[in-house]
Amino acid sequence: MTEQSMTEQSIGTILAAIAFGKNGLVPAIAQQHDTGEVLMMAWMNRDSVAETLASGRVCYFSRSRGKLWRKGETSGQVQHLKELRVDCDGDTLLLLVDQLGVACHTGRRNCFFRAARDGALVEIAAPLLDPEALYGAGHRHE
Repeated sequence: MTEQSMTEQSIGTILAAIAFGKNGLVPAIAQQHDTGEVLMMAWMNRDSVAETLASGRVCYFSRSRGKLWRKGETSGQVQHLKELRVDCDGDTLLLLVDQLGVACHTGRRNCFFRAARDGALVEIAAPLLDPEALYGAGHRHE
């Protein structure tokens, strides 16, 4: 899908199938296309979905900054879209991606590094990269 350019009409058809919430957002789960590893969850709006489909590079909507967030724009940890899937209700997206580097702002491969075990949250994955090296001191997200 991303190897060929999508037309505005085809992007419009896909956007029409998505049930964006009252706030104009839809949750999007990013999954590594070849291993099935769940990497992260973020929000998308119409513009970020359209840009992702048009460019093949994943773009989300940052609620904290109130603007588009192009994954990897500050960290270099880019996600290339392999396939976009819409669930049965149209209210959740699954993005099959090729993640270059780490997906989590904590420097871990994915955002799901804490597991509920024996009544506590246990860290099950250490950072692969120092977040300050990715984003600079005091920077929390992309």
